[in-house]
Amino acid sequence: MAGMTPEEVTEAAKAAAEAARSAAEAAQTASEQAQALADQAQLIAEGAGAAAGAATGIDPFVFRLAIFVLAIFVGYYVVWSVTPALHTPLMSVTNAISSVIVVGALLAVGAGAVASGSTAAMVFGFIALVFASVNIFGGFLVTQRMLAMYKKKEAK
Repeated sequence: MAGMTPEEVTEAAKAAAEAARSAAEAAQTASEQAQALADQAQLIAEGAGAAAGAATGIDPFVFRLAIFVLAIFVGYYVVWSVTPALHTPLMSVTNAISSVIVVGALLAVGAGAVASGSTAAMVFGFIALVFASVNIFGGFLVTQRMLAMYKKKEAK
């Protein structure tokens, strides 16, 4: 800007301001178009979900309940077909999975600190935290007891 007259600096500033204004208007237009496309995508997704539900005729609750019942049967047969020698490692893996549940429960309980956190999420998170904690500590006690069975007995 050295060597420019005050009038030239003023004209350059006006040109920059006009360019910024036109860029802001273009961004606003693009934002409005993106919002319109997002609204259309949401309508299409809702229509597809309704069409899928109408095509199958199955209530989503019944569908999820059927998956839950199938998971119960699969879990039952998997657990009872495990040889006794593998129960200790299986318990350790279960404890690791429960620790992941504890992390999620802590996040749900801490959701109250966020403005969008609901009381129901906090309550269910606390309940999940208590159950998973009992599962973890009980699992570690059982694992420790089973591992003690494999130790050599000390002579008295």
